[in-house]
Amino acid sequence: MYATRAMRQAAHAAERTPLIKFLGRRTIPSQVDHTPQPHPASPTGSLPQGFKGGNSHPSFSSYRDHAQQHGPLRKSIGTQTGAHLGPVQPPSGIAFDRNELPERFRRLPLTLAEIEAVETGGAALFG
Repeated sequence: MYATRAMRQAAHAAERTPLIKFLGRRTIPSQVDHTPQPHPASPTGSLPQGFKGGNSHPSFSSYRDHAQQHGPLRKSIGTQTGAHLGPVQPPSGIAFDRNELPERFRRLPLTLAEIEAVETGGAALFG
């Protein structure tokens, strides 16, 4: 019984042809413009001030020396006091927290009906 099933599967696999047709190797078109562009929904319609196209840092170490995450991420953090590390305020146009964004980008508060639906797993909607 099992030998017949195995033979049937082997015969089916031998005759089977895939339904997916591959087109061949992909190539990047030469006419695509890769220069940085502002997002179509940008409120200013322009790139951030001081933005340089391409890689503005020659190495990750150089990038990390200038990166901000609730303050500068310099290598010598343990050797200096916090006052010497620089401002913790984000540059203009950058927000560290969602609540610092305009109202339209903030989370909407949950209604009591939504809280009840989550707590009951949706069972309260049918009762």
